[in-house]
Amino acid sequence: MGFDLKAQLDAGCAELQLQLSDEQKTLLLDYLALLQKWNKVYNLTSVRDPQSMLTRHILDSLSLIPYLNCKSLLDVGSGAGLPGIPIAICFPQMAVTLLDSNIKKTRFLQQVKAELKLNNVTVVHGRVEQISLPKVEVVTARAFATIAEIIDLAARHCDDAGSLILMKGVYPEQELAAVQNGFKLQDVVALRVPGDQAERHLVRLIKD
Repeated sequence: MGFDLKAQLDAGCAELQLQLSDEQKTLLLDYLALLQKWNKVYNLTSVRDPQSMLTRHILDSLSLIPYLNCKSLLDVGSGAGLPGIPIAICFPQMAVTLLDSNIKKTRFLQQVKAELKLNNVTVVHGRVEQISLPKVEVVTARAFATIAEIIDLAARHCDDAGSLILMKGVYPEQELAAVQNGFKLQDVVALRVPGDQAERHLVRLIKD
């Protein structure tokens, strides 16, 4: 099983044209093992099969990597650490903050940080609209809320040149029509997740 997952990860990284070290790939697989282990107790994701987890969570998160170029990032509604943990593994010099209001999920994230020795990760338990945090270059979110809601809730955490980089499924035409409140659309990128035929889009918004 381990070899199958490693081969699947290797193939996925090659398809995404990601140059990750063996150490980074090992950390991603170790994270997957923790996710599978803790999922039985904490119900972190409805996906149970490790190969499906690798595709729908790890590779899905990795599809975001080529579009990131920043020193600080806030992952809002991080849940089980997606996409924040894979981002932190891929960018060890980036300061990554994982924010979630569910105490069970932040306990899991603390465990991941400790076991994988992710010194660039900060785990915060709280609600995005209430918490006070240092401003970051990028706020990201995956399956958290509508674009307009994320702007309302999380935009204040962006620095003056900050951007929102949001992961969506089908092309979010109606959500994009509602973009306002100091942000404008930079672009929408169609993502291809290895092994997953479902539609994926990346929405990038910058301060207006």
